[in-house]
Amino acid sequence: MTTLANQFSLKGQVMFLPTDNHQKIIDFYEGVLGLELVRDQTLCRIYKTGPASYLGFCERGYSIPTDYRVVITLLIDDVDGVYKLLKERNVATESEPEFSERFNVYQFFVRDPNGYLVEIQRFNEPLS
Repeated sequence: MTTLANQFSLKGQVMFLPTDNHQKIIDFYEGVLGLELVRDQTLCRIYKTGPASYLGFCERGYSIPTDYRVVITLLIDDVDGVYKLLKERNVATESEPEFSERFNVYQFFVRDPNGYLVEIQRFNEPLS
C-alpha cells in the first residue's frame, strides 16, 4: 500500500502550541533553554529542536483557534499530492490546499483519529 511516508518526502515536523504570552516563551525557550529562533512570524515563533524538528508557539485565539491545544504540522513539498492521496482514500479533510500570505505557506488541514489537527504544509521559504 502506498503511504504518505513512502511516497512523499517528509522534510520535518513542527509542533505548534498556543500561547498567551510571547515574552514568557522568549524568556524560557531562548533565554533558559537556548533554542535557536528560526522564524519570527509575529503571531508565531518557531524554534529549532533538531535537524528537522521544530516547536512553534502561536497566539491563542488568533493564529491557533482557542479550541485547539496542539497542531501537528508535517513539512512536505508536495502538499497537493498528499491531499490527492487522502481524498483517494476517502479521508475527510478540514480544508483544501491553500496559500497563506500571512505566513507564506501552502497548507491544508486534516484530523487524526484522536481529533488532533494535522497540518500538511510547505514553507515557501524553507526553515533552516
